[in-house]
Amino acid sequence: MLVDLRLAAAVTALACFVLQSHLWNNTSTLVDIQQRRIAIMEDEEPQPNATVYVRNLDESIKLPALIESLRSTFSVFGTIVDVIAKKSLKRRGQAFIVFDNADSAQMAIDELQGFELFDKQMHLAFAKTRSDATVKREDGDEAFEQHKAQRIAEKERKQAAEEKAKLQQAKHAAADALAERPVKTSKPSAGVVPEEYLPPNKVLLLRDLPEDYTKDNAMLKIVFGRFPGLKDIRLVPGRNMGFAEYEDKEGATQAKEKMDGQELAGSAIKVTYQRD
Repeated sequence: MLVDLRLAAAVTALACFVLQSHLWNNTSTLVDIQQRRIAIMEDEEPQPNATVYVRNLDESIKLPALIESLRSTFSVFGTIVDVIAKKSLKRRGQAFIVFDNADSAQMAIDELQGFELFDKQMHLAFAKTRSDATVKREDGDEAFEQHKAQRIAEKERKQAAEEKAKLQQAKHAAADALAERPVKTSKPSAGVVPEEYLPPNKVLLLRDLPEDYTKDNAMLKIVFGRFPGLKDIRLVPGRNMGFAEYEDKEGATQAKEKMDGQELAGSAIKVTYQRD
């Protein structure tokens, strides 16, 4: 009996060790699971309702002109309660057309799917949730307040999950970058090459980054993506620094020459070649 218990304990310990090793060697597993859950939720087929979701709109068109054009285009299919479009980076190129009934929304989707507005084909679908205006009109003020509270809570939940996933990805990327760098032997201080004389490198070191640019790499990708061949932006968690990697030294050199000393959000950043 004692032997059986010891054997069972050993098997359990071995299973725990194998599981722990698997998770340790796949540090992005939890992040991938979170992202897949978000993707599955976002890919769920929306139910027919009075709101049409429009995407692939021309982002260069000013908001008032875009809203007026959408209203004119969609008004032939029914009474429009509201046209919602935002100028934020995440919402550009998208809009919501709120009709007073679901039949009008269905007709608009059927007839205007792929219709070109400002030389771009619109992609149409039902919105995933009913608009605030629709809920208030159909269900009353009390239901509207509940709907609004649920929408805000869901938005905050998604933002928190996305931020957590981005933070973990940044940590893993920084850890991988440090692990891949060769171990350097110590050299006399007299032999250290000053930063301004470092040879060209396709990887740039970014320092003194503003706090807003260290939360995720999206804004830095926009800034440094203006130069040819940008492959990746890696942030160092907890420090106002990161790395910009290009396909070749030419693209990195252009970025360094233009961005070294430039101000981002009122702060001058330092851009140098990474030491080999």
